[in-house]
Amino acid sequence: MTRRIAIVIFPDFQVLDATGPVAALEIAGRLSPGAYELHVVAAGGGEIVSSSGLRLLADPLDDAAYDTLIVAGGIGTRDLEPLAGVAAWLRRRAPSVRRVASVCSGAYLLAEAGLLDGKRATTHWGRSEEFARRYPKVRVEPDRIYVREGEVWTSAGITAGIDLALALIEDDLGGDIARRTAQQLVVHQRRPGGQSQFSALLEIGGVHGRFAGLMDWMRERLAEPLGVERLAGQAAMSPRHFARTFTAETGLTPAKAVERLRLEAARVRVEAGHDPIERVAEASGFRDPERMRRAFLRAFGQPPQALRRAARA
Repeated sequence: MTRRIAIVIFPDFQVLDATGPVAALEIAGRLSPGAYELHVVAAGGGEIVSSSGLRLLADPLDDAAYDTLIVAGGIGTRDLEPLAGVAAWLRRRAPSVRRVASVCSGAYLLAEAGLLDGKRATTHWGRSEEFARRYPKVRVEPDRIYVREGEVWTSAGITAGIDLALALIEDDLGGDIARRTAQQLVVHQRRPGGQSQFSALLEIGGVHGRFAGLMDWMRERLAEPLGVERLAGQAAMSPRHFARTFTAETGLTPAKAVERLRLEAARVRVEAGHDPIERVAEASGFRDPERMRRAFLRAFGQPPQALRRAARA
């Protein structure tokens, strides 16, 4: 069975949003001959200039039979008015295809087409807040690598499109082909969709914001109690004012920021594979391995032991 895949692009698309999934699907097609037939499509067809200046030759948007539509993202989505025709085409074609997907800000086009209404979805963390305001009917999950809601798939920024493509391949052809595709791509491991983008979210609040020094101080003391009163004292603010200001600045409550810093540190140590899980939990401030396990499941969709096994594979 050959699945015809359309990769939808537009002026100022991000090259890797399109070519990352194309490369993964191409390799899977070599491992499973005849699995995929790839088409790049765009309004009007012809040479479409990416945000980097590189060009892809696209076929026009048409009524051909496709199995899957994958919409690239890019800075071209910052002005959606010129892309109204693409959104209309997606809205019209969606009922006739098995699934639709987006990479990064390609989610804007799916949302414009009404395909994400009432559904969970993700996009690049840097645009998720604006996306949520613009599309209140969408249940945005800003810290996910990718989200599957039925046969609608959305993914985070740029390289997450490769994770999305590997998940699509696994859905179509099974785990063995997906793993072998990842090996050919020299991808360390396929990240689960539930894995969080939280490192980038904390960088926004912790490196460039007013709490940069506090975040560094927290990272050095993860094994210690880090309640809001202690953090507020370090910031020379009242607990109430600190909690309100910190949340407004970073988008995270103090407690959630502490947990995510601990998760970041714990995950590195878990994947390194040297320390017992109990010691990792103690050193990263979770103390109880069961508490750390529950936090890993929420953030990554897998327990620590599964991430350790995947890192060793």
